[in-house]
Amino acid sequence: MANNDLAYMGLLELGSALKARKVSSAEATRAMFDRIGALDSKLFSYCTLMRETAEAEAKQADAEIGKGQHKGPLHGVPIAIKDLCDAKGVVTAAGMPRINGKNVATKDSTVVTRFRAAGAVILGKLQLTEGAIAQHHPDVKVPVNPHNDKFWSGASSSGSGAATAAGLCYGSLGSDTGGSIRLPCFANGVTGIKASWGRVSKAGVAALAWSLDHVGPMARSAGDCGAILGVIAGVDPEDPTALRAPVPDYLAGLGQGLKGVRIGFDEAYATNLVIPAITKSMREALDVLRAAGAEIKPIKFPSTDEVLEAWFSICPPECAAAHETTFPSRSADYGPGLTEMAENGRKTTGLAYAKAHNVRMKFRGQYDAVFDDVDVVVSPAGMRYTLSLKEFDSFGSKESDWPNLIRFTAPTDMAGTPTLPLPSGIDPDGVPFGFQLLARHLNEAALVRVGDAYQRATDWHKRRPKMAP
Repeated sequence: MANNDLAYMGLLELGSALKARKVSSAEATRAMFDRIGALDSKLFSYCTLMRETAEAEAKQADAEIGKGQHKGPLHGVPIAIKDLCDAKGVVTAAGMPRINGKNVATKDSTVVTRFRAAGAVILGKLQLTEGAIAQHHPDVKVPVNPHNDKFWSGASSSGSGAATAAGLCYGSLGSDTGGSIRLPCFANGVTGIKASWGRVSKAGVAALAWSLDHVGPMARSAGDCGAILGVIAGVDPEDPTALRAPVPDYLAGLGQGLKGVRIGFDEAYATNLVIPAITKSMREALDVLRAAGAEIKPIKFPSTDEVLEAWFSICPPECAAAHETTFPSRSADYGPGLTEMAENGRKTTGLAYAKAHNVRMKFRGQYDAVFDDVDVVVSPAGMRYTLSLKEFDSFGSKESDWPNLIRFTAPTDMAGTPTLPLPSGIDPDGVPFGFQLLARHLNEAALVRVGDAYQRATDWHKRRPKMAP
């Protein structure tokens, strides 16, 4: 099998091939490292490679599978983790090389522990923006969008988006506080799941804003994301906020069609401030989902203006709290973006934070009510195509820039509800774009089923980037 074809196998497809011993984990892992060596000097998606331990994990996986001790769909599959997540003996820099450059983890984060228990091979750690906000630290080589190097790779899970799109791993971990799984998925043409808040443990994961942070998978298909989520989700004694709800089989609905599934669409919400091409792709997606058996229902989605504004009174002070031990005492070691966020957080009053929390609770109730009549909602994930690097360099010069960037993503972080971004087109510059599916709290299974049905009928998620064919 050609290395390129092996690199672009789906995670579930590779897992099945490994179980059937049609390919070895050692072979797949070697192919990944060869590809990283050939491409990542231009893409900068990885900040740390874990080759020695990965090769040992692959060898162990092959031995276990050979003895009939198969552990599930991730057994022997090479994946990578965002460098917010601790892996024992490896630095967790969290995009902050001056502050955390010597921060060697003494134990695995829960998500890494669960990957290891599932037999996954961990290739290394993926680069991200500074402290998981929107901008990279000046000392960091910024991950490149493999579809067009003149365009943004997203934030904050920039390395996760680029590596997954470029076939440098079969799946990855990202995190989402205001859109940090969905924006890189949107920009790089991959799929992800921002799971319900608490569905995935954050033990051993560096915080941006504790009550908004979500950890979740990124891969090249909804099914592959479901396989990863099934491994990392669930209650965790190391994280009291990890939900005790049972974890369903996210793969059970794959290939089952959508008969009986009700999908909501708010025409006004999907067109207000959204460029026509993105709205058109959502209408086309509705046709695909209808053909798969779904019932499409018009809905009225609650206004997100107030809750979007409230996000800016919750994320900055929680960010400031997360950096209390090093900011402002080591402010010279911070980049301008995280400095601004922490400073704004320290200026936010308790009154403003409390009012924002009240808005948040109100929106959660309004959001939940939508799903009395539908199972899934089709929604924009962004207003426009991905920003060029030139545009991003001047970003923030207008007061509306940052709110507009996360207009369709931050509200569901505030609600703590699950979403699944899907690629649905390619812009005139060759850069992907997409939309997202929304569901009620803890109904990630519906998102995976609907996303899988869409991707069985379309091929946007299979487009290979020109810098990594």
